[in-house]
Amino acid sequence: MTTSTPANPIEFYDIATRPPAEKTCCSPNPWKARFALNFKAMPFTTNWVQMPDITKVRKGLNVPPVRQFADGTDFYTLPIIHDPNTGALVGDSFDIAVYLQKTYPDAGAGDLFPAQALGDWVLAKEHSILVPLTEARPGGWPDYAQFNVNVDAAFTLHVGLTVQGFPFDPASEEASKAEFVRRAGVKRFEDFTLEGEARQKVKDSFKEMLGGLAVLFKKDPSGPFLLGQRASYADMMVGAWLRMFHGTLEASEFDEITSWHDGVFRQLHDALDAYAKA
Repeated sequence: MTTSTPANPIEFYDIATRPPAEKTCCSPNPWKARFALNFKAMPFTTNWVQMPDITKVRKGLNVPPVRQFADGTDFYTLPIIHDPNTGALVGDSFDIAVYLQKTYPDAGAGDLFPAQALGDWVLAKEHSILVPLTEARPGGWPDYAQFNVNVDAAFTLHVGLTVQGFPFDPASEEASKAEFVRRAGVKRFEDFTLEGEARQKVKDSFKEMLGGLAVLFKKDPSGPFLLGQRASYADMMVGAWLRMFHGTLEASEFDEITSWHDGVFRQLHDALDAYAKA
C-alpha cells in the first residue's frame, strides 16, 4: 500500500461519445471512476473506447466481466483502470473507488468513504431492469456498496428519458444503436422515443423516486453534499447519473429535473464540477 500520489499516470478507459469525447462523455459508471480519480488527485490519461469495441478491449486486457445479463451471458462494459505503479487492473467503478482509497488513502482530498448513514433510502418496490446492475461487493464499505445499487436502480428505471438524446460518436453510431436495441429487446432504435404524455409519466415517477433521496441531501443544510461541505463517493454515485442526464437531455428539461426537491440535485451537480476534469 502506498499513501502518496503515484509517479506514473493511471490509464483510464471510458466510453467514446460524439467528439470531442471529453466534452460529451456521459456514461454514469465511468463518471463515478473519473470523480474518484480527480478527488484523489490521481494523474491519469483517458483511452476512449468505441462502444462496439468494449468487449474486445476488455478481453484484450484480460479483465473479466463483473456483471451478467439475466440469461447468464457476460456484460462487458467500462470503466477500467490500469495502474502502472502497482500493475493493478480494475474493471468496476465501485471497485476502482475502493482500490484508490486502499492504495492511496491520503492522496488528494482524502477519504472517499467517510462514515455516514446511507441506509435510510431504498427503492419502494422491486422492478424489472434490463441492464444488469453492479452487485453490492462492499470492499469494506457495505453501506456504500448497497447505496450504489439503490442509486443505480433508481436512475436506470428512468434512463429511457436519456436514450434518444445520447451523443453517439458518428463513427460507431449505427453499431451502438443496434446494441441498444439488442439489449432492450425492441425492434428498432426509434422504439426508444419517449414523448408527450408517456414522457411526462416517466418524469413524474422519477420525481417521486428521487424524493426520498433528496431527504438525505437535506439532512445537513450546509450542503451541497450528503455530509454538508464534505464530498464523498456517495455523492459521486448520484452525481455521475446527473452527468448522464445533463449530457442527453435538452437544457430546459435538465433544468426542470434538477429544480425538483428544492434544487438539491442541481447544487450537487454543480459542486462536483471540482472533480469533473476529463
